[in-house]
Amino acid sequence: MTRHGTAHVVLPGATIGFLGGGQLGRMTAFAARAMGYDVAVLDPDPACPAAAVASRVVTAPYADVDAAVELARACDVVTLEIEQIPRETLEAVAAIVPLRPGVEPVWIVQDRARQKEWLRSHGFPVGPFATATTEAECVQAVDALGPSIVKSCFGGYDGRGQVRVLRPSARAAAEAWSGVGARRSVVEAFLDVVEELSVLVARRPDGTSVVFPPSRNHHAHGVLAWSVTPTGLAPAVEGRAAELARGIADTLGIEGLLAVELFHVGDGQLLVNELAPRPHNTFHHTERACETSQFEQLVRAICALPLGSPALVRPGAIANLLGDLWANGLPDVTRALEYPGVRLHLYGKAEARPGRKMGHLSASGETADAALRSALDAYDALGEARSERPTSRRAPSPV
Repeated sequence: MTRHGTAHVVLPGATIGFLGGGQLGRMTAFAARAMGYDVAVLDPDPACPAAAVASRVVTAPYADVDAAVELARACDVVTLEIEQIPRETLEAVAAIVPLRPGVEPVWIVQDRARQKEWLRSHGFPVGPFATATTEAECVQAVDALGPSIVKSCFGGYDGRGQVRVLRPSARAAAEAWSGVGARRSVVEAFLDVVEELSVLVARRPDGTSVVFPPSRNHHAHGVLAWSVTPTGLAPAVEGRAAELARGIADTLGIEGLLAVELFHVGDGQLLVNELAPRPHNTFHHTERACETSQFEQLVRAICALPLGSPALVRPGAIANLLGDLWANGLPDVTRALEYPGVRLHLYGKAEARPGRKMGHLSASGETADAALRSALDAYDALGEARSERPTSRRAPSPV
């Protein structure tokens, strides 16, 4: 390693370690390989998606400190693609090798209640919420907040570990508490959301950072269906979103990537929904739309290399491919690839389950609407035998 500013530069030829070997690790590992780095992975699954790209896979639970130490000793820098890593594991790795994004930021973000309370205490805008540690507290929170959603503090991504309370009552709140596993949860008031958007910040260890153009997103049943950039939102809204995201990344002290999910609730007001200290599904299109992809940017950031330009080159969009499409085996991907400018990205997962992210389609176009329309039309071409679609064929018009 050599010095660049105040941080050690991890040069090509070194080994990057990943805590987590899912699709985010896989796609980042491809970028690392292209830049001349070796890759090692810790994951409970020996056949995890990133295993096909890694020279070494340590197969163990994330709570196995000895296994994490084994990984760290074989690496020059370690990052993560999933934030649900026990603090003991993070600290053991950080004692041996640089761990980026850092122990403290991950610890704050990985617990939804801790994250919300941190955001509120630092003056960042969030919607009304309450933390519940008992059924009685959950009932009390729903009674105070009205229509709401109960989310377990740990895990529960892509709509899992969450229960909506549309008609508030003591019984409904108690059932929601049981539905999330009767464990510490966050109760969030439903908001009148105009648009969902996200912002991605890349930040080096010396504090320099760049911000990607925001993405406009659509979820179905709690799972991201599609994302597109540019958003079509007013420049003032996009500017405020970027300002918020950079402020959060700087205050957390992130070294790597931070994705900030935001709700636009009208009159230009933005509320922070959730944070993710890693690559993010809503920025997969950066491989098509931006001068530097989020995956290459993560490699640059954690290795203390100069950051690449996040500038938009061409409008881009993605549509997620869920396991529902695999009900009768691999869908006929040739039909999707007939659409000009559409690319197929599969994650190498052996088992398809309803709601599981198996891959995505990406597209670019002269406009954001054209890119999104191409991605969704290609998705529709995969066949009608499925239980869930990302959206209707008509994409909503930008605000």
